[in-house]
Amino acid sequence: MRSIQEIKEKALNEHIPIIMDDTLEVIEKILLEERPKRILELGTATGYSSICFSNILNNDVYIDTIELNEERANEAIGNIKGLGLQDKINVIIGNAVDILPTLNEKYDIFFIDAAKGKYPIFLKEALRLSKKGSIILADNILYKGYVMSDYNKHKQRTAVRNLREYIKESTEDENLKTEILEVGDGLAISRVRRWVNE
Repeated sequence: MRSIQEIKEKALNEHIPIIMDDTLEVIEKILLEERPKRILELGTATGYSSICFSNILNNDVYIDTIELNEERANEAIGNIKGLGLQDKINVIIGNAVDILPTLNEKYDIFFIDAAKGKYPIFLKEALRLSKKGSIILADNILYKGYVMSDYNKHKQRTAVRNLREYIKESTEDENLKTEILEVGDGLAISRVRRWVNE
């Protein structure tokens, strides 16, 4: 059984991307203010962020988290079980693009930290699964500073283009109040003004 600190250190040592400390601080404030009952996370990695969110809320929250990489997902399941949180955090293994359309729960908070090139798809699905007052958090939205620069190298071009598209859609949608914070690698915070199907 690993402690939360050991889970964090192992991920850092193995260069597995996990939530940055200053980003987590911002989200902690949001979680304590909002007291969500249901969270949906895209990009479990080894379970570190889900476990942090659960701990911040004294485990009084239910979290669904989706992970594409089966090996990482299984490690996350082990970490979550080791901390006795298996009834609170549900790891779904598979591609979020395929899984999201099958979900019909309404969530209070969304934490998007998966494939950067798919962020606009994730936003659309998050809006479908949101309700009035839901908050959509998108991590790494500035992507090493590339998104706000004239970066156009081939390697990351699709990711950068789609992150720019996410920012455009989330800031121009009248149903969303969005702010972009320069913490970590950039965090977009969007609050849903009214439920889409009202």
